[in-house]
Amino acid sequence: MKHWISAARPRTLPLALSSILMGSFLAAGHHSFSWTIFALAVITTTCLQVLSNFANDYGDTVSGVDSVERTVATRAVQTGAITREQMTKAIILMSVISFISGSLLIYEGLKDTDSQTILAFFGLGVLAIIAAITYTVGKRPYGYMGLGDISVLIFFGWVGVLGTFYLHTHSLDWMNLLPASTCGLFAVGVLNINNIRDIESDIKTGKNSIPVRLGKAKAVIYHWFLLGGGFLCAVLYALLESSTFEWSHWLFIVIIPLLLKIGMGVQKGQKPADIDPFLKVMALTTLLFVLTFGIGQLI
Repeated sequence: MKHWISAARPRTLPLALSSILMGSFLAAGHHSFSWTIFALAVITTTCLQVLSNFANDYGDTVSGVDSVERTVATRAVQTGAITREQMTKAIILMSVISFISGSLLIYEGLKDTDSQTILAFFGLGVLAIIAAITYTVGKRPYGYMGLGDISVLIFFGWVGVLGTFYLHTHSLDWMNLLPASTCGLFAVGVLNINNIRDIESDIKTGKNSIPVRLGKAKAVIYHWFLLGGGFLCAVLYALLESSTFEWSHWLFIVIIPLLLKIGMGVQKGQKPADIDPFLKVMALTTLLFVLTFGIGQLI
């Protein structure tokens, strides 16, 4: 069981929940919130994240990206703790569970809306499952072409936050694109730390992630852009959303020291083992941002 838990990568789950929490906090701020929708959204996004992690474990091993040379964050299939056949069955199972959970979420959130809206959300749900698998699995995994960043921004940011908000409220507020972009950019930051950590092994195996394309020095600059850009989006929302100063809307500034710590740690890290710990820190910092930002909107 411990190998399956490891393959599910629990440290990535706070990141997966961040967009759901953000969308729900924003909906509660509009006095429209459902615990049932929230619970189903949490289950669905958790299943999708585990699915993505299982597919990543499988795909990176099959493609040779994860080899015996990997010494940090080793994978279950790579080490033989889980066979390829077992992981394939787990991927199929998680895909089915994700689809069922997502279908229940769509029914609960949109049962009183029109068929076009329901079909649109079903389409997004299917795309999310496909994106989770094809990041590293298939003949041409998009993650190996440096397209993972934009996918993470879309699904962990815009779709996750705006979609959750819509399920609660049946409406869209385009101002929410700002906090949604923060969630998305911070999520890309987690991926970027992962890719900077693996830059040397990825170069050897032909995985053309953004850090591989940019090189370590420019990838660090890119990382500062992700951290700063995400924080700036939150600042703009706080400034534009209220005509008067509300101290509670600025609770999220408590993450500034953590963002600086992460940025400096990634910049100074020379070995994978130096950089790897900041993956968890970045995921938890994103969750802390969402909690402080969301609570600040409700006070």
